[in-house]
Amino acid sequence: MIPKVYREVIDLGDGREISIETGKLAKQAHGSVVVQMGKAMLLCTVVSSYKAGTVDFLPLTVDYREKFAAAGRYPGGFFKREARPSNDEILTMRLVDRVLRPLFPKDYHAETQVMIQLMSNDDAVMPDALAGLAASAAIQLSDFPFECPISEVRVARIDGEFVINPNRAQLETADMDMMIGASADSVMMVEGEMDECSEEDMAAAIKFAHQAIKAQCAAQVRLAEAFGKKEVREYDAEASDEALAEKIHSAVYQKIYDVAKKGTSKAERTEAFSEIKEELKSTFSEEEIEEYGDLIGKYFNKAQKEAIRDLTLNEGLRLDGRKTTEIRPIWCEVDYLPSTHGSSIFTRGETQALATVTLGTSREANQIDSPSYQGEETFYLHYNFPPFCTGEARPLRGTSRREIGHGNLAQRALKGMIPSDCPYTVRIVSEVLESNGSSSMATVCAGTMALMDAGVQMKKPVSGIAMGLISDEKSGKFAVLSDILGDEDHLGDMDFKVTGTKDGITACQMDIKIKGLSYDVLEAALAQARDGRMHILGKLTDTIEAPATDVKAHAPKMITKTIPNDMIGAFIGPGGKHIQELQKETGTTIVINEDPVTEEGIVEILGTDPKGIEEVIARIESMLFKPEVGSVYEVKVIKILDFGPVVEYVEAPGNEVLVHISELAWERTNAVTDVVNMGDVFDVKYFGKDPRTKKDKVSRKALLPKPEGYVERPKRDNSRGRDNRGRDNRRDDRRKRD
Repeated sequence: MIPKVYREVIDLGDGREISIETGKLAKQAHGSVVVQMGKAMLLCTVVSSYKAGTVDFLPLTVDYREKFAAAGRYPGGFFKREARPSNDEILTMRLVDRVLRPLFPKDYHAETQVMIQLMSNDDAVMPDALAGLAASAAIQLSDFPFECPISEVRVARIDGEFVINPNRAQLETADMDMMIGASADSVMMVEGEMDECSEEDMAAAIKFAHQAIKAQCAAQVRLAEAFGKKEVREYDAEASDEALAEKIHSAVYQKIYDVAKKGTSKAERTEAFSEIKEELKSTFSEEEIEEYGDLIGKYFNKAQKEAIRDLTLNEGLRLDGRKTTEIRPIWCEVDYLPSTHGSSIFTRGETQALATVTLGTSREANQIDSPSYQGEETFYLHYNFPPFCTGEARPLRGTSRREIGHGNLAQRALKGMIPSDCPYTVRIVSEVLESNGSSSMATVCAGTMALMDAGVQMKKPVSGIAMGLISDEKSGKFAVLSDILGDEDHLGDMDFKVTGTKDGITACQMDIKIKGLSYDVLEAALAQARDGRMHILGKLTDTIEAPATDVKAHAPKMITKTIPNDMIGAFIGPGGKHIQELQKETGTTIVINEDPVTEEGIVEILGTDPKGIEEVIARIESMLFKPEVGSVYEVKVIKILDFGPVVEYVEAPGNEVLVHISELAWERTNAVTDVVNMGDVFDVKYFGKDPRTKKDKVSRKALLPKPEGYVERPKRDNSRGRDNRGRDNRRDDRRKRD
């Protein structure tokens, strides 16, 4: 039986379309769609358990995978099967998760899985921009309790114009690249990188993207109505007891408010809040504690959140005693680690990052091999968040999705300030040693200083700040918080990270937890963030004003030279013999890449000893040496032959030429050693290729004065005896007479 297919089309307005289709594939899933743009096709399926789990949160899993078969390719490596997700796949999962998660009910605890797969690739379509649309469309066809449809789009500014979902080639010329997630009513997620754009331009890009998202949300509604929107399932909601909630609120609200108002450290606050909680529990009997279960802790946390938020809205004070616009105390240091190529410490309040920089050749570039993109990164950043940085002990399970996401944000913040002519592959590693609010922004600041300490000639230093928001819908009050604490991130309505130079924004990441955030509030947060960034930037430049003029003495120096492609083989030698010997002799690392555009070989020479680098350069210049006709060169005798000495150009060692015995002196020379000996240095004149021997011709005597009375021997007349090939012409003449 042929299945009935339901389809909706979204017109992007420039000849491109996005289609959403259901009814053909994966019908046993609770919801499934195929989203197509060009030849790119994403299959998204959603399933959620009908029984609540034992955890007190939503166990939501968003999985995004790109199948190599989608691009007609095999997976790389020994095992020809897709394995763990790539960094780009994980970043796409995070983008989708951050928009979906807040729209499920807070008391919905059923295991939920969203699986998105790239089944067909199109080089002109970036599939990550379609993943959010696919996830939401599939959920709209299910019976999940989900607030409203959402979508995500990529917006880029190309030649001053905003473009929705551009291709990768267009992004090469864009000065803004942002992913926006939103419902029809509210922007919920922003992430991207910019080329020092203004706050006004960023807000304009968000508004432009939101218009496209509204059309995609409307298409999902139409598709669900045509398919037959299912009734929302019933689920076991969390137990509640309003009387208990009121009792706990009355008992602890003011106590928490008073502790929060003192402006203490994280450890002191935590201890004080724990004492209040234990005091509360002591007012209940063992039977009551067993009866109420987790409700006591739940309502205590609710009262704590309300007290802390009210303190900020009513008095403009925060947990650590700061005002809303204040930045925590900052101290910085560079060149802390003696053996690294560059290092720095950035400490802001109770958040600390130690960054290191390592310089290498193109051989150390980060290779990216996925079905939708193949390339390499010559600048990349790795972010580590060990458990001790928050005073915890927990198992180490490899690099987390959070670490990948935070590292990517910091990398995007800094990469635009790495000069295009930087010869090195640059790796930054950020070790978060303490964390209480925005370790990713601390990573940006530490990374900037470490780059400058390493001698990387950054265009401009970059700083970053995390902003928060506390608002009250009833009263209309709101407070934008600069440099938020970890608790303020958890208790607030917005987490907004923004990085930039003195001239504009380079990257941002925003998650909004409330509906209907106005653009006025967003613009106020952006303006306040700029003031904070400038303050932090001043602290960085006070510590290190400009990049070091050169790399450290123990760091490798990088020099690049170009050679013709046809000389690469000779330089490398058979089986790499010549280049390996040269690296061993000079203590350098030599990497050769072919440039298909210029048809030249790019030779990278990396070493800590300048003499070794100079020797390699001398070898290359020697190989490239081409004498000019009529020029005079200094040579050294390296071999004596009967018919002349073999000499080497002093300025180009390794380039040899024969000086014929007849070109040594004007007088007749019976033996070469009568004129020159081994090791002698003298000048010769270059005459180009000898037309008879096809070899280079040089002369010593051409630079000497002719002896007095010198008479040149007359040239032999070949016309009477021999032709120019030495044959006897008289024999031919006799034959003609006969």
